Amino acid sequence: MIILASESPRRKELIKKITKDFTVIPANIDESILHIAACDLPGELSKLKAYDVFAKYPNDEVLACDTIVVLDGEVMGKPHTAEKAREMLKKLSGKKHMVISGYTYISKEKEITRTVRTYVYFNKLSNELIEKYIATGSPMDKAGAYGIQDKEFDLVNHIEGSFDNVIGLPVEDIKKHCF
Repeated sequence: MIILASESPRRKELIKKITKDFTVIPANIDESILHIAACDLPGELSKLKAYDVFAKYPNDEVLACDTIVVLDGEVMGKPHTAEKAREMLKKLSGKKHMVISGYTYISKEKEITRTVRTYVYFNKLSNELIEKYIATGSPMDKAGAYGIQDKEFDLVNHIEGSFDNVIGLPVEDIKKHCF
């Protein structure tokens, strides 16, 4: 049995591209304990999450992932408030940023930790569009205050890399290296 060590509803949907035989058991870790470079953070957090769950279920396979949005060296987490979402979206407007996901796969036979980067180019966003988007509530639980899958808002001009990575699980890379 594969265990997805994540509460993310988006990761739960994306893992179905890999397997239908999985269960969700979120990790219980303190993410604030790591004080490392932004580019290393997702991989290290995915390891902590995977080890936390694997320690309880050593006969299963565990997949954990962490995703961050980085603009000009600044890690943009989940906004949780409309004010913070507005601030983030205005910063991203018309700019290129990076989405970095780190994932860890652990089983009795192997352990793999990898990092995947995707470059995202935002359209120039009007204040009106930002306000309409925030009003949907969609930005509140997403790193960087946006979901690339929210296509009706035309936030993203184009990407270089994995679309699924920007959503939160680099499916193509996981299939290639783990399954």
